[in-house]
Amino acid sequence: MQHSSRRRLALILATASAVLGASCTRESTNSASADPSFEWFEYTGNDSALAGEASDTASYHNPVLAGFYPDPSICRVGDDYYLVTSSFAWFPGVPIFHSRDLTHWAQIGSVLDRASQLPLDSAGVSRGIFAPTIRHHDGVFYMITTLIDRGGSFIVTATDPAGPWSEPTYLGFDGIDPDIFFDSDGRAWVVNNGPPDETPRYDGHRAIWIQEYDLARKAMVGERSVIVNGGVDLSKKPIWIEAPHLLRVNGWYYLIAAEGGTAENHSEVVFRSKAIRGPYIPYAGNPILTQRHLDSSRVNPITSTGHADFVQTPAGDWWAVFLGTRPYRGDFYNTGRETFLLHVDWSGEWPVILRGDATVPYTARRPALPLQPAGPIPLSGNFTYRDEFADSTLRRDWEMLRTPRDTWYTVGNGALTLRARPVPIDGNQQPSFIARRQQHLTMTATTAMRYAPQRDGDRAGLVAFQNERYYFFVGLAREDGKDVLVLEQGNPDSTSKAPKRIATVSRPAGAADTTYLRIVANGDRYSVSFAVKPDAWTALGPDLDGTLLSTKVAGGFVGTMIGPYAFKAR
Repeated sequence: MQHSSRRRLALILATASAVLGASCTRESTNSASADPSFEWFEYTGNDSALAGEASDTASYHNPVLAGFYPDPSICRVGDDYYLVTSSFAWFPGVPIFHSRDLTHWAQIGSVLDRASQLPLDSAGVSRGIFAPTIRHHDGVFYMITTLIDRGGSFIVTATDPAGPWSEPTYLGFDGIDPDIFFDSDGRAWVVNNGPPDETPRYDGHRAIWIQEYDLARKAMVGERSVIVNGGVDLSKKPIWIEAPHLLRVNGWYYLIAAEGGTAENHSEVVFRSKAIRGPYIPYAGNPILTQRHLDSSRVNPITSTGHADFVQTPAGDWWAVFLGTRPYRGDFYNTGRETFLLHVDWSGEWPVILRGDATVPYTARRPALPLQPAGPIPLSGNFTYRDEFADSTLRRDWEMLRTPRDTWYTVGNGALTLRARPVPIDGNQQPSFIARRQQHLTMTATTAMRYAPQRDGDRAGLVAFQNERYYFFVGLAREDGKDVLVLEQGNPDSTSKAPKRIATVSRPAGAADTTYLRIVANGDRYSVSFAVKPDAWTALGPDLDGTLLSTKVAGGFVGTMIGPYAFKAR
């Protein structure tokens, strides 16, 4: 089955964007206004580990989805592969990608692109959507996931993976990370992480549950029971057995799952059983994937690997997608958890991804599948990407924080215009902020902004954002009746949300209406600059401690997002 034609995809995207308020266009203007217009946005990523792009057609680069694309799930329909990842409190939710060679991916939409599907109002940045699974059965695509704090686990369906997808059917059980498995007898089963069926013995003691799902009634039916308690060896107090996926291979039911928590001790383990309800016996060679035992001082490490899903090619080869991280030192990384691809060795009775001290490679031999061109929006390797906002809809790599309840931006005719509103970036509402992922340890994000703040407190510019307390802002503001360039960072102090001012510079008198803004990352150091003429850059403030944007410092499960922001004082 092939994904939609370009024409149909364009129609779907136009419909979704209309719901988001993105289908409006603006007439060009010769002067700056109180609502900032961003004439273009450019992102360049240049990591040393990815230097020297592979020129041959036999290899591919990891990660295959760079930046904050965690918890991948994959399925195959004919010669086509579809992949989804977690989105937490970002909207639209659950980006969906298509590929025919497993290495070059193109986003074809988002599963949850309507406000009715995804109520994220006031959600914490690392709440929202956890760990989706995508499957295909009898002509229908199924995506099952969990909306944390507001509804729990649910299923949506579609006959076209690009959408539209149905409204959610909520399932009513406790837990996260659900998987739906279609057995050869036509019955469907849901497995998920949940609390154990006993008083927890230790912090992080969880279990894997199973229950039948009635496709016709769209409801959970029958007994709900535990098939894995704790993990591979309960006596060793394993933590956070999660992300279960069921497969049936050679007469066995195989259960793959993550164990050890999603940080440095993350791993992937496997069990099997002759019966769907168990008992499930763990593989003696577990884990089948981890990097936790390797030297943390190795060059360009890939760490925290786990949360895998498997897919089989028409030729019978098995491949795994899984999450991992790329720290710039220690356990500090700003790019979030990313999607990697590796071959699965299933030559024996058990599947294995990596053995011994093998490391996750940045370059590997690609699958024996027909090579396809890269998608229009780069997702892997080093690249430069520029958006001149010429289309009437936002490109698919742009997202917003929480569910849109208002039309506050327009795009087209060469500009993205944000309606400045009195919604701050450090609150729990939806600010006028549109962002894309930081995908490299070394990167530059640049924009050209036309803006004239009207009253004290007004501001607009670029934000590098991890969450409401951990971010950098650079932009133009109005203070004491004057226009100034400011650099601020979020304030982690729980007693105050007021951002910390790093630098303030008066905007040069007589400067043109366009202000150029730039954020540069180099591992744990960030620098910020501005210009009032093209390429005439002036540093704004000192270098910044980039660990502020790391998961290690900021907490949570997301990665850094960068993009335009506007605020209007009341």
